[in-house]
Amino acid sequence: MAVGVLALQGSFREHIACLRKLGVEAMEVRKPEQLEGLAGLIIPGGESTTMAKLAEHYHLFPALREFGTSGKPIWGTCAGLIFLADKAVGQKAGGQDLLGGLDCTVHRNFFGCQLNSFETQLPVPALVSEEGGPSSFRAVFIRAPAITEAGPSVEVLAEYTVPSNFQASSLDQVEGQEELQKVIVAVRQKNLMATAFHPELTSDMRWHRYFLKMVNGDKNLECRKESSMMGLPQVKDLPIFREADHLSFDNDCDQG
Repeated sequence: MAVGVLALQGSFREHIACLRKLGVEAMEVRKPEQLEGLAGLIIPGGESTTMAKLAEHYHLFPALREFGTSGKPIWGTCAGLIFLADKAVGQKAGGQDLLGGLDCTVHRNFFGCQLNSFETQLPVPALVSEEGGPSSFRAVFIRAPAITEAGPSVEVLAEYTVPSNFQASSLDQVEGQEELQKVIVAVRQKNLMATAFHPELTSDMRWHRYFLKMVNGDKNLECRKESSMMGLPQVKDLPIFREADHLSFDNDCDQG
């Protein structure tokens, strides 16, 4: 079983390292023909407009849409969530092509600019019921989007409680913002899954295991034990933004 990772831009290497850590064959995808024979696909976080332009340049959109409509599982993280949404707001002038398929509205830069990036211990009851482990997941949000509306066929896997002092400028484009207390940050609809955060930047493999179970027809998949992964790139927890006062970022408000 081989799983592809769209490797146009963004954190595709980290996803590949996670898959290989679990003993799964991982393939970089940059051309339509590289989708042939894959059992599933991950669309990583990155800069969604740039990824869309590169996908268009390499004539990937028709092949990606065919891959999704065939029923093969696709998981989008951060920018990948935007790709999979049926509707996106907060886009750059001129917008961008979307693959669609997820009956939801996503706000492209809901949490603001790079400096507003954060991490949190996110309650994940749906993930725990399938994969066990701790009741929360260390979720890394980098210039992150959020789902503000989801259709009845969309299964909500995780929600984030918006802080009472949250005043990101992005809220001016969200209807009913005065009542907005939670936003959706992880969903599944049939063969599509999406997360607004970056599981590939932590050592917790539960989201990757969950997706691989989808690839395997929602059956348990025997993954390689971590102790047998000598010689492969190791995914370690990264102290991203915990010491933000010691880090320097450009003030680009584009989504990551």
